[in-house]
Amino acid sequence: MTNREAKLRSGKFPVDAALVEQLVARQFPLWAGLPVRPVATDGWDNWTFHLGDSMKVRLPSAEGYAEQAAKESHWLPRLAPHLPAEVPVPLAIGQPDEGFPWLWSVCQWIDGEPVTRGIDKLALARDVASFLNALQAIDAAGGPAPGQHSFLRGAHPMGAYGAEARRFVDALAGAIDTQAAHAVLDAAAGAGANAAVWAHGDVAVGNLLARNGRLSAVLDFGCAAVGDPSCDLVLAWVFLEGESRAAFRALVAVDEATWARGRAWALWKAALLAASGQITHPAENAPLEVIAAVIADHRERA
Repeated sequence: MTNREAKLRSGKFPVDAALVEQLVARQFPLWAGLPVRPVATDGWDNWTFHLGDSMKVRLPSAEGYAEQAAKESHWLPRLAPHLPAEVPVPLAIGQPDEGFPWLWSVCQWIDGEPVTRGIDKLALARDVASFLNALQAIDAAGGPAPGQHSFLRGAHPMGAYGAEARRFVDALAGAIDTQAAHAVLDAAAGAGANAAVWAHGDVAVGNLLARNGRLSAVLDFGCAAVGDPSCDLVLAWVFLEGESRAAFRALVAVDEATWARGRAWALWKAALLAASGQITHPAENAPLEVIAAVIADHRERA
């Protein structure tokens, strides 16, 4: 099943190139007539299309993502000068219109290669750690608190999804060590949050681009918020391993309590995916592998 098929089957709002062409022509006549085509690898929260050779159009796939376009348009120009990798450059905000009910956006296209399993994971770990340290160091005054717009990224994981995580863990009895998984969640529940900083909210393989084997861009700030950065640590278990995971842990400037909360984020998402059978990014570790790695990491640190 393709990502598009999965999105449509799950009830996401249907969007195709013809609709995008109509929206652009009505609202941005300057760009009318530019070719519109789907991107090769689409995300889950948005439908994304090429607009000509140098732009992309992103349209939320459900109402829950509708606040993100305006947030990115406001904050990305303020964050970008402080970050060591490219981030999206918003060009315009489209309004709700015939055929589409929410705000949508036009951004510059960023060239780069999708991250794959074959990338130098140690170099990527170092680059992502540098990016997160720079992001967390940016003045957070006035930034958006965690909420629906961020799907509670930036909140304490156990307050946001703790009960749900425990239900998914119990649903996987027989496939995972449920007692050990609950111990991970117990540890996170006792790990209080620190001062609020900027969090990207979705540091996932599909939102990273590389050039010459090094991180070149970080995409999709739709879940960005000012709060707890532990949600940005899940890459450690979802993609990294061994030496690269150790390097990432050593280089990201957060404390042990933040790592405990990060394990809860990773466990929640992996348990959700495993229990529901949702598709995962082909470059990521399988959900049950992620759960095993999180449990092993917890035991090592306990």
